[in-house]
Amino acid sequence: MPRRKLRVKAVDSARINTELAELRTRLEIHTEWPEAVLAEAEEAAEHPRLPEYDATDLPLFTVDPPGSRDLDQAMHLSHRPGGGYRVHYAIADVAAFVRPGGAIDAEARRRVETLYFPDHRVPLHPARISEDAASLLPGEPRPALLWQLDLDADGAVVLADLRRALVRSHRRLDYAAVQRAVDLGGADEQLALLAVVGRLREEQERARGGISLPVPEQEVEETLHGYVLGYRAPGPADGWNAQISLLTGMAAADLMLDAGVGLLRTLPAAPAAAYERLRRIAAALDVDWPQAVRYPELIRSLDPEAPLNAAFLNACTGLLRGAGYHAFDESRGLPAPAEPDHAALAAPYAHCTAPLRRLGDRFAQEVCAAVAAGEDVPDWAREALPTVPALMAGGDRRAAEVERACVDLVEAELLVGREGEDFAAVVIEVDEKRPGSGVVQLREPAVRARCDAAAAVGGAPDGAPGGAPDGGRARLPLGRVIDVRLTRADPATRTVRFAAV
Repeated sequence: MPRRKLRVKAVDSARINTELAELRTRLEIHTEWPEAVLAEAEEAAEHPRLPEYDATDLPLFTVDPPGSRDLDQAMHLSHRPGGGYRVHYAIADVAAFVRPGGAIDAEARRRVETLYFPDHRVPLHPARISEDAASLLPGEPRPALLWQLDLDADGAVVLADLRRALVRSHRRLDYAAVQRAVDLGGADEQLALLAVVGRLREEQERARGGISLPVPEQEVEETLHGYVLGYRAPGPADGWNAQISLLTGMAAADLMLDAGVGLLRTLPAAPAAAYERLRRIAAALDVDWPQAVRYPELIRSLDPEAPLNAAFLNACTGLLRGAGYHAFDESRGLPAPAEPDHAALAAPYAHCTAPLRRLGDRFAQEVCAAVAAGEDVPDWAREALPTVPALMAGGDRRAAEVERACVDLVEAELLVGREGEDFAAVVIEVDEKRPGSGVVQLREPAVRARCDAAAAVGGAPDGAPGGAPDGGRARLPLGRVIDVRLTRADPATRTVRFAAV
């Protein structure tokens, strides 16, 4: 679906902010910092552990959303002598500021990851560290883990090296600025190389059988005029930047697997039955999927803005369920996973590029740094590894709950008082057990919500999931554009419901 926005009147912003504060209380989200944590953060910011190697002359740059201050990564790209490319990727060295067993460490293990509310960010680390002393802000020398990733002319890795270094970012960019520069032909050598290397890595992903689903996500943003809710699909520049991060995460995974100790992000391959179900859905939605075409190639061929394709891509997200973390330390009897690949990437992968915002990355970084230096992994990291997967699983669940609750609240606020109005919507999901119930995606405003087929809504495609009508109620026609009527919009319970007209 194309990105669309609807503004909430400014008078509603105060009410939404109050409701968001109440939501944080209900979810037991702590926004205040213990005094011991703040004191330790101030001391660490003044006296971080600094590396000996100075790489501040390397002209790194960052690419982040506008206004971001917790900058985890910076990069530099160049041509290799003799052909191919060299990527330097600097990642904030959070361990230079966090004392194992200290107050910051304990608080970070409780928070697990940064949480994002429309009106407030609840960071993993105090702002003195995450938005200041450890952040790769332009013009400031910072301790970092500096990867050197050498690629051949096709973008395949031929060398991966890592060392602690003092770095300095020379400029801060956002995705839109990068995209404009490339599209308009005004990109400098660095941005031109980002586009080249990003596309080569996408080709490498295609050759491996990896895939990134182009499903637009709902996005809530606070502006001076109120809240904005829209669909956002990543652009090419987002993808190029992501490929550099994925490249680093795969190099980290290989390094840890070779050493027999580390922390992987894994996703099991979906069973054959899941793909058979997708083929039935594709047939029902008139999505042409020849037997000879592999699933990743099919996904790349689809336009996510077409309603039938949008419904099919939404169904494909089911293949991504089951992602998690796997810690291993073979010297201590904790085995590496028998199937280490992340199925969506078709390669082993580790989260290691966002340590300011994600707890597990600090431990993966520390393992990689020690292994690359030929040193023993620090005891504090090794002893914590078995506990990290459970911590991260809980943090991921809480982050997903926060995101969904915030979107549900803003959706309800956008629509309250409009009960009885009709909207155009695409049916993107149908309950297989109750085919008269499902999920619709409105064109305007950018809302996804439950919908019931209270009466016949037109024949669903032959073979559509769900089969016969449910209790006399017609089934929702998956992938079709229908008219729906708003039956409920309740901000108090964050509930929005529609009925097919």
